[in-house]
Amino acid sequence: MNFATYTAGGKTRYGAVAGDGMIALNEDFPHWPTLFDAVQAGSLADLGRAAAGKPVTHTDFQYEMVLPNARRILCVGVNFPDRNAEYKDGSEQPKFMSLFPRFASGFTGHDRPLIRPPESHMLDYEGEVAIVIGKQGRRIAQADAYDHIAALTLCNEGTIRDWVRHAKFNVTQGKNWDNSGSLGPWLVPFTDAAQLDEARIITRVNGALRQDDVLARMMHPIRREIEYISTFMTLQPGDIIVTGTPTGSGARLEPPQYLQPGDVVEIEVEGIGTLRNTIEDEQQ
Repeated sequence: MNFATYTAGGKTRYGAVAGDGMIALNEDFPHWPTLFDAVQAGSLADLGRAAAGKPVTHTDFQYEMVLPNARRILCVGVNFPDRNAEYKDGSEQPKFMSLFPRFASGFTGHDRPLIRPPESHMLDYEGEVAIVIGKQGRRIAQADAYDHIAALTLCNEGTIRDWVRHAKFNVTQGKNWDNSGSLGPWLVPFTDAAQLDEARIITRVNGALRQDDVLARMMHPIRREIEYISTFMTLQPGDIIVTGTPTGSGARLEPPQYLQPGDVVEIEVEGIGTLRNTIEDEQQ
């Protein structure tokens, strides 16, 4: 059973996904007012048991960023061999991974528009798998890494390309425009290594295939990401790691093809779902 954050009747709630509807659960668990709180408590299984047999409570709703009050979102950059080659700098596979932070304010939910700002029209897509940590850990061994994952979700790690080049050493500005990316549609509880080890990620723009690769080709596999990140920071339940995007982003096409108002971006991973977003210009 999958779990989402959504808005219905002017109120933000969380619940279990049931076909095209939602089963509200937050009122059953007042001690976990948000889905983030339930993840921190290690209680996704409790939510699933509570939802079993309950009727759908909402059919008219909007998805929100799946964990809108997530405190730490860390992204892994340039993590597929072909993506590394796109830089055309002759570099071999890097020994250490590139990392940067994103903030929850930069994300919206499934079936919501990504916002292109007036300052730049170089809004680009990056389809990725994101993992949600469920168990605290420091200096986690790769062999134990999957034991620390609570759930999986999808990310469109939308980027304002020219704003990642504003200074000598940074990407933070281009990665954190309000509502420029999305996380969702839902959390899929992590129960089997095959959910990641056999995952294939596909990104389409207006139905045209743009990205297609398998997580098994990552230069820094997810087990290694958890090991490396937990070396310098204690991973906490509710932390999100966005694991890396394959080649095929719009900036690397010839000529570059950035997202335009009206475009539809779909990111699909079998067993997790499809994250869909349209594109709109910011209303000033």
